[in-house]
Amino acid sequence: MSGDAAARTGAYGAPVCSARIKAAPEDFRVEERAAEPATGRGEHLLLWIEKRGLATREVVQRLCRWAGVAPVAIGYAGLKDRQAVTRQRFTVHLPKRQSPATEALEGEGLVVLSADWHARKLPRGGLSGNAFTLVLRELRGPQGQAMDAAVRAAIEARLATIAARGVPNRFGLQRFGRFGDNVGQARRLFAGARVGRETRSMLLSAVRSELFNRVLGQRVADGSWERAIEGEVLMLDGRRSVFGPEPLTPEIEARVAAFDLHPTGPLWGRGEPRTSGAAGAIERAVAAAEPALCAGLERAGLAQERRSLRLRPQGLAWTWQGDAALELRFFLPPGAYATAVLAELCGEGGEGETEDSGGD
Repeated sequence: MSGDAAARTGAYGAPVCSARIKAAPEDFRVEERAAEPATGRGEHLLLWIEKRGLATREVVQRLCRWAGVAPVAIGYAGLKDRQAVTRQRFTVHLPKRQSPATEALEGEGLVVLSADWHARKLPRGGLSGNAFTLVLRELRGPQGQAMDAAVRAAIEARLATIAARGVPNRFGLQRFGRFGDNVGQARRLFAGARVGRETRSMLLSAVRSELFNRVLGQRVADGSWERAIEGEVLMLDGRRSVFGPEPLTPEIEARVAAFDLHPTGPLWGRGEPRTSGAAGAIERAVAAAEPALCAGLERAGLAQERRSLRLRPQGLAWTWQGDAALELRFFLPPGAYATAVLAELCGEGGEGETEDSGGD
């Protein structure tokens, strides 16, 4: 398991329940929301696909065999979980605009919901977000006690808090590899080991995620993950535009409280973080503890970027299915993890391949 222990401390205290996640693929449904509609013209076939029990990369392999193309011809916005029922878009570059029958692609956990022509390859992050429908089963109290009115009330109170205040915007454990060793592999990469291009990209992302989670862990520990502090760089809600640092004024504090602005943490790369004051001190202390990781990212040519420390799921709603099962519904923007929401409820670290809602 990767990430500093503080980065996994609950923002609202201990979990209020335990639950079984993904008892069946149908218990974890994800529907990708498009950033733009199909253009109806162009050389890229845009496929709207539902998959069950398949990783995104397995679908890419099937598309390559089906269309007779190399993986570089396939576009998709983000990875989606294997142990789930997910709907996402793929593009296949077909310069002659001649497509095999989509029926030949279907079967073994894959259904083509629609197909249309599109003007360009679907880029990573090319989505507006993901809609989640999750069913938590075998619910019990935090110490394993049977469900009763008190546990149920605690669950609903925690969900109401999450809906109102959001959760720490952690990178999920899946970002660190099935065995939690991506950062260890990255250390070997930075020491001179050779890996393929795709693996290299994955390892660099894991290191950035590790450093971000450590900063976020410190902000959770001191309670500042959901408020601005001196020297803060702030992000506009719904966009990746950032500004600052600026003096901490009542106006800034009010805009953060209203979710118009969010405090941010670093996605490490070349150059110094923009933060100063108390915010900068936290980030520089984390960087000073891992000079080899920071230097490796800088040598790789990555630039400093920022990510919101706070995530508020949109439209969070829930329905009880008997006494020991609970359905959750919510929408997350690109780059966010459903497991960050679950962690504040039941402490589950998550499983599988879910990349997020799009990636950083």
